[in-house]
Amino acid sequence: MGTTRLTQQQMAFFETFGYLYFPGLMADCVDRIIEEFERVWAEHGGGHHGQEHDGEQRSCILPFPDRNVYLSSLLDDPRIHDIAASICGDDFNYTSGDGNFYAGDTRWHSDGYKPDRILSIKIAFYLDPLTRDTGALRIIPGSHRVGDAYADAVETEIKESGKIWGKEGSEVPALALETTPGDIVVFNHNLKHAAFGGSARRRMFTMNFSCRYPEDRLEELRTVLGSEARFWIDRIHGEEMIRTAGPERMVHLEQVRANDKHLADLTRELKKTMAEPSRG
Repeated sequence: MGTTRLTQQQMAFFETFGYLYFPGLMADCVDRIIEEFERVWAEHGGGHHGQEHDGEQRSCILPFPDRNVYLSSLLDDPRIHDIAASICGDDFNYTSGDGNFYAGDTRWHSDGYKPDRILSIKIAFYLDPLTRDTGALRIIPGSHRVGDAYADAVETEIKESGKIWGKEGSEVPALALETTPGDIVVFNHNLKHAAFGGSARRRMFTMNFSCRYPEDRLEELRTVLGSEARFWIDRIHGEEMIRTAGPERMVHLEQVRANDKHLADLTRELKKTMAEPSRG
């Protein structure tokens, strides 16, 4: 496998600001990516929980790339693999991947904002041209730094931004990462992000990664994986991801595979109280 490791400057930028943007990184294969993205949705009813996408609410499938041989192979692509390896280490975990049709605004949030969490990141594939006011990802650089006075203030106050700052969601000062298909965005799960405007069928899927958990923190990993039961799944990784995995890919699947066997029981219980799987 060739190497496209991040430079020292890129790593320093990521650590300070919490994101990296790679315009055109996957441009040579984005048509195939879009074709396979649409194939997965068609094979699963076209929208959320096997129903057609209604354009009113977000439709979500998890696991998503794992259901398709080609999309699973992106984990082996040096451009994706080496971003994850640079940030999370050569023995990184592939923790999940979701596919989405977005509809409407996405409020400001983090994918978890926790002190002393194992470093985890999202690699996002946006499959439609997106501008600031048509659904492009907006981020607040530096808001991932848990324990920092600025980041902690954003975490606490953004939930009532209108009341505290006099700025509603779309008015909050932020960087809009306008993208075209083939661009890649990578960000720390702690980073505050949102999106406003855009079509009712905005296509996006993710691949999520973390550092490997030390043995004395495996219960924490099981808790993190257990939270995915809200998607009504029995295991984190999909069948095609496992079936087509070579030895290198398995390095990035094995710790999750060894610690997600409680999901089926959790899912069984959640189905008693949820009308449908989570939309995100």
